[in-house]
Amino acid sequence: MKFRIQVVRVADDGAERMKEGMEFERQELAMETLGMSLAEGKAVLKGVQELVAEQQAAEFLQRERTCRHCARHLSSKGAPVRLQCARCSGQCRCRTHAGIGATVSRPRGQTSPELLYLEVRWASLIPYGSVARLLGDVLPMAYTQNGMTIRNHVLKTAERIEADLGEEKPVFFDGSEQDWEAQPPPDGPMTVGIDGGFVRAAHKEGFFEVIAGKSVVDFRRSDEEATSSSKCFSFVQTFDQKPRRRLWELLKSQGMQENQQVVFLSDGGDSVRNLQAYLHPDSEHWLDWFHITMRITALQQQVKTLKDEQPKIGEEVARALESIKHFLWHGNTFQALQRLESLLIDLEFPEVPSPLTQKVAKGIGEFETYIRNNEEFIPNFGERSPRALPLRK
Repeated sequence: MKFRIQVVRVADDGAERMKEGMEFERQELAMETLGMSLAEGKAVLKGVQELVAEQQAAEFLQRERTCRHCARHLSSKGAPVRLQCARCSGQCRCRTHAGIGATVSRPRGQTSPELLYLEVRWASLIPYGSVARLLGDVLPMAYTQNGMTIRNHVLKTAERIEADLGEEKPVFFDGSEQDWEAQPPPDGPMTVGIDGGFVRAAHKEGFFEVIAGKSVVDFRRSDEEATSSSKCFSFVQTFDQKPRRRLWELLKSQGMQENQQVVFLSDGGDSVRNLQAYLHPDSEHWLDWFHITMRITALQQQVKTLKDEQPKIGEEVARALESIKHFLWHGNTFQALQRLESLLIDLEFPEVPSPLTQKVAKGIGEFETYIRNNEEFIPNFGERSPRALPLRK
């Protein structure tokens, strides 16, 4: 069987103009011949794009050649279809129309917004050169852009978005409690997990700190099914001048309201803790359980080696760590700190001192300091819902 694709343009006065698109044939049904191939789809889209662009350009040029006030025709030069070359020069005798070169209605730039969107979106996931090759494979055009051009487009887009970003402020929410209570019912609770890390350059020639996180909304009241939605974010701590504004705008884009339950999870570091401050009037700030248990797991690995060297004290330390983990899970930081202090004394003055006991004592001391500094941010994890458990960044 044969398939013929035609494109029909209908003018405002009802006149029609038809253009043959393409024709292809199918015989046997197979996976290779099922539907249209990628090349055929690109050819069809290319033909439609050419016709639409030609008609839009022709109508635009015809309209702009005529003065809107006295109906005189302006002189023209350049191709009538190629928008980047077409223009009407000179000013009309009535001095009210200056041609296409001065009109504000002509298209700006050389890249369509949709193409720019694909470039920026894919460039955030794969290398710039791969983006250029991928666009050449899937788009119906001879894509001649290279990786550097893609990079420049991404940079310009980022600069435009940065210019639209508001100013950094100490406090972002406003209004009173009465105003917040009058707001409509919010969506489900919002949980924001934030973590930081250092990215080192090759050959140890410097490093920079990256803050990354994920914001999860439990459910949307407008959705029929209670499904969560999330957004991710990241920035360079030492470079970004508006990190709190950026995070606040992201949370607002997810529909955050002042009467909504918001929970921030972090590793307890000062940089991420300061980032969360005064973004929401009634937010909760918790120490992520993942970071607590990660430190306990590291200590337990050291205790396994201590058991081989000194079985008695190794078993005592292992049992004490399990007890401390239990207390912290249920938010009993007072008992956990007491156990840590007692354990630290036993390790600093053991019956048989050794470098390994000193190493374990050092780790216990650092963990005790970590818990003490974040004592007020450790909730009763056992009573919390599963959404408040660790977010994997």
